Amino acid sequence: MAGWQRLFWGNQLVSEIAASPNEESLKVHRFQMLSQADAPKPHAQVDEPTDISKENVIDCRLEVNLRWQPFDFKYKILVNDADYLAGERDSKDIEQQVPEQAIVVKTKFNLVGLGILGLKLLKSAKLIKVALAGASLAAYAWLFSLQFALSLLACLVVHEYGHIRAMKYFKMPTKGIYLIPFFGGMALSDGKINTRWQDVVISIMGPTFGLGMSLLSVLAYWLTDNIFFAGLAVFNSLLNMFNLLPILPLDGGHILKSVTFSMNSKVGLVVCILAAVFGVWLSYSLGLALLGFLLLVGSLEIFSEWRGRHQSHLLPLDRYGQIFAAVWYLITVASFVAIIWFFASTGDELLGLPLKILQS
Repeated sequence: MAGWQRLFWGNQLVSEIAASPNEESLKVHRFQMLSQADAPKPHAQVDEPTDISKENVIDCRLEVNLRWQPFDFKYKILVNDADYLAGERDSKDIEQQVPEQAIVVKTKFNLVGLGILGLKLLKSAKLIKVALAGASLAAYAWLFSLQFALSLLACLVVHEYGHIRAMKYFKMPTKGIYLIPFFGGMALSDGKINTRWQDVVISIMGPTFGLGMSLLSVLAYWLTDNIFFAGLAVFNSLLNMFNLLPILPLDGGHILKSVTFSMNSKVGLVVCILAAVFGVWLSYSLGLALLGFLLLVGSLEIFSEWRGRHQSHLLPLDRYGQIFAAVWYLITVASFVAIIWFFASTGDELLGLPLKILQS
């Protein structure tokens, strides 16, 4: 079935082409606009009686030639059967596009609005970042040691900075990194993604930066023979491996979702549900309460993705993008496994612990 198209003028639907077995890429939208007082308004073609004179009606025609893989979008606009505008866009243009923000409706003062305003102020305050980072450092130092706490925060910051760099590459506004005690870290953005490729790159760049840190730690261990760097390489690899589990809302889950939903919505739904079931089993086997909480959040994300599949504005990955994303993911995972395996082979009981966790 060829996907349907909906054309809006402002917030008003003016033309719609329903899904059909016709796979032709050329689609034609026709609608009318009313020329009144220098402020033309859209006028859908309906069978209702009207007293508008024909002189005030502008006939509009939009010809759309759309190809998904590789993405290529050509359009031509005719006004009263005369050429008006034509153009073409590809995936690079979509990546640089800034999504339109929903219209904010002003509401009267109330306690709920005051609470939301307070949360927004807290979310944007630099003081909160410092406070959360300090709380994380204190909590981990109290439970383990100051050296471990500093190492953990370094791993988290490098990982999240990878996400931030990817967001900035796509010219997305960022809010920075938030370290949350006993949860990890978050890289926040004010922007929205336009393509599945953006979701893949932003998601995998965190573990990729983490891999760079692990490799540098391995190099430092070879140069200094300091066991601290070996432990840092192994621990950081295990931390990023956990994040690459194909479970939403972890980075691996976002990569899996983008690849499978680009293939087909039903394929994406089935694969993401199977991954969630795997996550439930893993959470029960290892007794990870945090993973159980993440699975709950991920289940809501799967439901939201499926519910909005017909209205999704995200440009899907083409076949090349799907293969490239999968290979990138597998190479990153294999690299972390190789680092963990290498240090486990040294015979050190502590360095071999991550491998035992993976084998379980």
